[in-house]
Amino acid sequence: MSTFACGTVDLYWIPLGAGGHVVRLNGKVYEAIKTFLERRSRFALYHSALEVGVPQDRFVIESAPVSDDRGRERGVVAKGPVGTRWAGKFRLFRYEIRRWDEGAIPDARYAVESPVRVANDLARAQRVLDAVPSVPTPVWGRDELGTGDMWNSNSLISWLLLHAGVDPEAIQPPAGGRAPGWNAGLVIARRELLASG
Repeated sequence: MSTFACGTVDLYWIPLGAGGHVVRLNGKVYEAIKTFLERRSRFALYHSALEVGVPQDRFVIESAPVSDDRGRERGVVAKGPVGTRWAGKFRLFRYEIRRWDEGAIPDARYAVESPVRVANDLARAQRVLDAVPSVPTPVWGRDELGTGDMWNSNSLISWLLLHAGVDPEAIQPPAGGRAPGWNAGLVIARRELLASG
């Protein structure tokens, strides 16, 4: 019997920029600005990813920069622009959404208080997998859809969980941390679910 016979959905909280200096620096600058504007203490920033197990298969779901033209090997099902829509014609300014069969979360070794089991049944695990190709792909790092929060990798994860019937509002990043973009995914998913009746 497969380890994933009942279906599992595990969430990983990865410190923003783990394993890479540019993203870490950008995250620190972003959080410093938000801290100043909102007159609050600084938080550690987290990026989220999922590992989904179903009978005979294990998938990694994550959004990350486009690194090369071999996206099919990483299970890429969608791409979107970063920063501005016009810049998305250049690979440096594109992100990809992966549903990677037997894939890996590159920075999983840096994950904090992870994995977090958010679902333990085949129906919800399958719904997460089925929903990945339908996820919106607005401009990364912008609030193009008017949610009050920017769209990013955390938006993808919260959007998927809500569509799959998991309560993402009950999920919190590690103590002292926050997940920018999480709310954007929830707002968009709720709009879509309401529109579909």
